[in-house]
Parts: sequence; structure tokens; C-alpha cells
Amino acid sequence: MAKQSHTHAQWSSRTAFVLAATGSAVGLGNIWKFPYMVGDSGGAVFVLVYLVCIALIGLPILVSEWLLGRRGQSNPINTMQKLGRDSKLSPDWVLVGIAGVLGSFLILSFYSVVGGWSLNYTWSTLTGDLGQSSGVSVGDYFTTLLGQPGTLLFWHTLFMLVTFGIVAGGVKGGLERAAKWLMPLLIVALVVLIGFGMSTSGFGQAAEFMFSPDWSKLNGGVILAALGHAFFTLSLGMGIMMAYGSYLGQEVDLIKTARTVVILDTVIALGAGMAIFPVVFANGLDPSAGPGLLFVTLPLAFIDMPWGLAFGTIFFALLTVAAVTSAISLLEPVTEFLEERTPLSRVASAFVAALATWALGIAALLAFNVWSGFQPFGFNVFDLLDALTSKLMLPLTGLAAIVFTAWFLDSEGVKQELGLGPKGRVLWHYVSRYVAPIGVVVVFFNSL
Repeated sequence: MAKQSHTHAQWSSRTAFVLAATGSAVGLGNIWKFPYMVGDSGGAVFVLVYLVCIALIGLPILVSEWLLGRRGQSNPINTMQKLGRDSKLSPDWVLVGIAGVLGSFLILSFYSVVGGWSLNYTWSTLTGDLGQSSGVSVGDYFTTLLGQPGTLLFWHTLFMLVTFGIVAGGVKGGLERAAKWLMPLLIVALVVLIGFGMSTSGFGQAAEFMFSPDWSKLNGGVILAALGHAFFTLSLGMGIMMAYGSYLGQEVDLIKTARTVVILDTVIALGAGMAIFPVVFANGLDPSAGPGLLFVTLPLAFIDMPWGLAFGTIFFALLTVAAVTSAISLLEPVTEFLEERTPLSRVASAFVAALATWALGIAALLAFNVWSGFQPFGFNVFDLLDALTSKLMLPLTGLAAIVFTAWFLDSEGVKQELGLGPKGRVLWHYVSRYVAPIGVVVVFFNSL
């Protein structure tokens, strides 16, 4: 099939890129996963270890993926093919790009299902449907929802339509415009919720839980959990940051920009904790409730609080916005690949990518009801997709990206491109060649 000729798009400004990249990083991992992991893993001690890991592992891999994307100026598959050929390396390096694009596709298929849950909860709190039940049935609402394939399909479809609509608009008309509106909206909603948390009796307890470490809780499990979350929270190993990097001009300082994105991503994650835990503690709920903290535990608190449904609506709207900002970045690598490797237009490429993702998502949502008995390798379809990507594909793809950048690209050229001084060059050398790769390997084998 003949390729269509395309002029590769560019971000209009560094600010637009920072908002888009931060939007990708800020997703369900920040608003949903980070708080329950803090609750599960010792509170403040997990937070501190996480901050160290994100600086030593997350940031250098993020810079590496952007650098590869900017050098390739194409989709992740074309990029790795070109850079491997230019460096006179094995053509097998293209597998890194393939794994990244495939990983994005697989992740979005079940991520969209979770985004659908969030849309459903936003609507239910807005209309008051969630609050019309007794406390027990509210606690069972999530289980009931999972047992309704038609309802799940409706919300999954709506979420994918929103995602497709944004990505079809292209870099400036879609990704940038969404980031410029959604990120400020997300921050405003988060500030409102933190302000509400400050008015509750649980705010002081939440602050102590988040920022006053109990070192007796530090153990290998906490370190590994923090290491893994630091890696995944920045959308690494998914082809996303390589795709976003391909729209970057040479004038952008990658390390400075990565530092900004990491700080924003971390501040929003910490803010989510300070929005959620005051409500948890004020209502005597269990902070270590695990993944059900947001969809099972918090709704019980919202229906008993003054103005609880209003704040519940704001909260789940915040969760939905965070899910959308990540979903559009997950759809982008597949769309970019189809646009550059086929005769399809941007809109047609986004449609085909979204349709395929939506179809696989149906299998993921059926895993909770009609196909619950189908358990390949001991997992239902939803959990299999999650395990395959998070425990296998993402760590290996991220590891390959940092190893390729640190060991096989022209080291002097990389250091010059990053604008590093003498001390920065030494630090980059050791962190990119040893610290970050070893950290990823540890996470990978622990996951297995």
C-alpha cells in the first residue's frame, strides 16, 4: 500500500507541549492509583521513595524517549527503524517502536473501560442516582455496574468517541487545544476539592499521613511499589512520549522541559492525595482500601456529606478529565503510525485506531460479566491486558529506550543536544547508563 505524503506537525510552543505531555502523564494513575498505593504502602514513606525514584528513573527515561522521537521526526516504529539504521545497528531495534505502539493500543482498550466507569459515576452523582440508595447499596453500586455489559458498553463507547474526536483534530487542533482546556480545568477542580478537604476534620490527619514518614514501614515491598509507580506514571514505554517528541523542534530544552512535566505530574498526584484522604479520614474510612478506594469507598462518604453529591460530581469529573488527557495520548502513537504509513488521512487514521481499540475494549468489559468464566493463563481478559502491558511490555520497552539512548547513540552528540555542562554530563552518564536501567530491571523481575 502506498504511503501518503505528510508534513510532520510541530507543537506551536513549549507551553503547549508541556501541557500535552503533563496531560498524558496525569491520568488515572495520579487520581486513582497513586492515592490507593499511598494508602496501601505506608503513607508518607512511600511518597518520599516515589519522589526519589521518579527523579532517578522516570526523568531520564522520559528525556530519552523525547530525544529519540525528536531525532526520528516520525512515529515510534519509523523512528527506531531510522535511528537503528543510522547507527549501523541490528534492524531488530524496530521492535522497540512496535512494542510501544502495540502497548498503547492494548492499554487504551481497557483504559477506556475504566474511563467509562468514571463517566458513569460523574453522571450518577450529577443526577443524584448514586445518592438515592442506602449506604449498603451504594457500596454495591460498582459491583452492580460491572455486571451490566450494555451499560458498560454505552459508557466505553462514549469515552472512545470523545477520545477519537480530540485526536482526529491533529496536533494543534486536537491535542494542543484539549490540553489547553482540560489541564487548567483539572487543576481548578483539584484546587476546589483540596479546599473542601481543608474544611473537614480529616485534613490534619491526611497531611500527617502523606508527609510525616513512619520509617518503620519502609521495606522492600514499599520501595518496589514506589519504583514501579514512578516508572508508569509518566507514560513511559508506551510509545507516547516518543510520538510526542517527534513533534518537537530543536529549540526545546529537553531536560528543563522534562523537569517541568515531572514536577507538575508529581504536584497533581500529591494534590489528589490531599483531596481524597481528608474525606477518607473525616468519615472514618480505611485509607488502605486498595483499588476500590475511589469507586467503592469514597461514594459512601459523598452521600453522607453536606453538599456531598456536588463535590462527588466535581471529583468524578476531575477523574474523567484526567482519564481523557491520558487516553488521547494513548491513541496518538497508533494514529500517527497509520497516518504516516498508509494513505489514510488524519481523521481516517484516528477513526481506524479508535475503532480497533473500541472493539478490543468490548472483550475487556465482557470479562466482568458474560465472559467472566474465560480465564486464559488464569486471568480474565481485562486483567490479562493489564498484566501483559504493565508487567512485561512497558518495562522492557522503557528499558530498551534508555539503553539505546545511553549506550548506542553518539554519546557526545546526545550530551550536546541535551545542553549538559561538565557536571551534568557526568550525572547523565551514570544515571542513564546504570541507575535507570538497573531500576527498570528490578521492577521488571519483581513484577514477574
